[in-house]
Amino acid sequence: MGRIPGSMKKKTWIREGDVVIVVPWEFQNEKADVIWKYTRPQVNWLERKGYLKG
Repeated sequence: MGRIPGSMKKKTWIREGDVVIVVPWEFQNEKADVIWKYTRPQVNWLERKGYLKG
């Protein structure tokens, strides 16, 4: 389960299957903050470079 911070919440839609960076909470490992969402061209680049298995 992830929380989207206020600055990101107003500009970004996050859907199932999107590639995001999350940071787990220190006091509750089951929850995290979403800090970045990759765009489709960025995901393609990460896959080509071998950072993601796709």
